[in-house]
Amino acid sequence: MASTTINTSPKILYSCYSNVSRDGEQFIPQHIFGFIVSGSTTVSMDGKSYTFNAGDFRFLRKNQLAKFVKQPPVGGEFKTISITMDEGTLHNLSEELNLKADRPYTGESALTLKPNNLFRNYVDSLAPYMDGEQEVSKTLTSLKVKEAIVILLQTNPELKNVLFDFSEPGKIDLEAFMNKNYRFNVDITRFAYLTGRSLATFKRDFAKIFHTSPNRWLQLKRLHDAYYLLKEKGWKTSDVYMEVGFKDFSHFSYAFKKTYGVAPSTVA
Repeated sequence: MASTTINTSPKILYSCYSNVSRDGEQFIPQHIFGFIVSGSTTVSMDGKSYTFNAGDFRFLRKNQLAKFVKQPPVGGEFKTISITMDEGTLHNLSEELNLKADRPYTGESALTLKPNNLFRNYVDSLAPYMDGEQEVSKTLTSLKVKEAIVILLQTNPELKNVLFDFSEPGKIDLEAFMNKNYRFNVDITRFAYLTGRSLATFKRDFAKIFHTSPNRWLQLKRLHDAYYLLKEKGWKTSDVYMEVGFKDFSHFSYAFKKTYGVAPSTVA
């Protein structure tokens, strides 16, 4: 078995991988509270790498581009539980408890949380979400997500300023952002949002800076990196295409041959 994912609800996810997986989610749209049951994972975002091991509790901030490498233990499976803290629940809790962000959050985008009995007991209570033997109602799921948020606030009160910050990303340097993040295979609407622009403004600003369209620029940048890794670093074709931002091998191979005149497998 290469990998399985059991999506028991839109907000609580239990995942298993028996092989090393690099096919991690590349955009984190909502805050995530998670627990590593077995194995380890390395998350790379914003120029930093964070490693989480079995037994670790973690928090991942929303609106982040990230790459994951999930490593199962010898002879076992990588297993993780992730609770997505959706904005609807956060808005409702903000009104119910009268909690607001009172200053910008300046902490890390990924945190290893200090373990405590509240965390452990909470994870133990999620057993019905993991065994898959019975369907869990949306109402109960919503309550469990709400419980996770309240526990986080009690144990890590500084997270109030990130959990209840409902502002949109501000306008940032588009050129610097794209040169840093072009390998992430996300839709250009995501790039527009994360740079604080509407799609139309993003395309207009992009053309002024790079003198081409976003899709054309992204493809050429990724192909250039692929050629370098194949020619100079001796990477395998099967390892290159996802590394540089292609999700589909056939599309990568076609685009590479169209640009360089040869199949990527012949570059050495």
